[in-house]
Amino acid sequence: MSRAGSALAVMALLGNAFCYGLSWWPFRYLQDLGVHPLWATVLVNALVLLVIVAMSPRVLGQWRRSFALWPLLLAAGCTNVGFNWAVTIGDVVRVVLLFYLMPVWVALLAWPLLGERPTLRSVAYMLLALGGVVLVLKTPDSPWPWPHDLADGLALMGGFSFALTNLLLRRLRDADAMTMTATMLLGGTLLCALTAWVGMEQGLVPALPAPAAPWLLGALGLALMIGVGNVSLQYGAARLQAHTTSVVLLCEVVFASVSAILLGAAVLTERVAMGGALIFTAALLSALSSPATHDSAPATPATETP
Repeated sequence: MSRAGSALAVMALLGNAFCYGLSWWPFRYLQDLGVHPLWATVLVNALVLLVIVAMSPRVLGQWRRSFALWPLLLAAGCTNVGFNWAVTIGDVVRVVLLFYLMPVWVALLAWPLLGERPTLRSVAYMLLALGGVVLVLKTPDSPWPWPHDLADGLALMGGFSFALTNLLLRRLRDADAMTMTATMLLGGTLLCALTAWVGMEQGLVPALPAPAAPWLLGALGLALMIGVGNVSLQYGAARLQAHTTSVVLLCEVVFASVSAILLGAAVLTERVAMGGALIFTAALLSALSSPATHDSAPATPATETP
């Protein structure tokens, strides 16, 4: 690939990271209008999914024929539930950092799922990331580094599911990319709808409000953002090595953190900054040391598109 082509691919990935790094803002905007992030995810994923199915109807048959896609559906759905809900109700910087504990979860899951035994290097990255987690979770009011609210728990659950999604994508790397994209969107739609319904029964999630132009336009704008992010990722990841893709997509952490601080959705304390530096460094080193192949490009949080 020419230098210009590589630069364009990197710019596409940066566009993806920008879209998903700022996705917390439209989710919060919709919540202010009475649309819970779970319902917002259902609407957005369903809209993008309908477009994909209209463009590629063959994915419907793949779901019936391949049971191997169902674990991916569940993992991607849990990621949507965890990240999109957490980033709406919690401190955005804190949520994003807890979500991106990839070195920890991958080191624990890669052996049973892919037969990849942890190396000294991967264990070192895991310990580095865990040190960052201790700093992020430790608060002046709590003697132990433990999740102290729903947002922390959702972020950790979403991050674990995110890592699982990536590993399942590697197992399914020979599958059709459009089918995997549709599978993950379907997972987000179904799991978020189920969680929202259970939450309504428990009084935790409000019902979807009556149709109104402000929130309908907001949902449409979010769907457009997700769609642009997906197209950008498909273009960039197909033209760059997987470890390069992983490194560039880490810019999502930067975009999310900076935008949240500037817009007042997060407070960057010294402890969180130090913990975030350790987590980000561990993730960066892990990405740089990953095999230079095209089949392990990571997914993105909002829709988990390969």
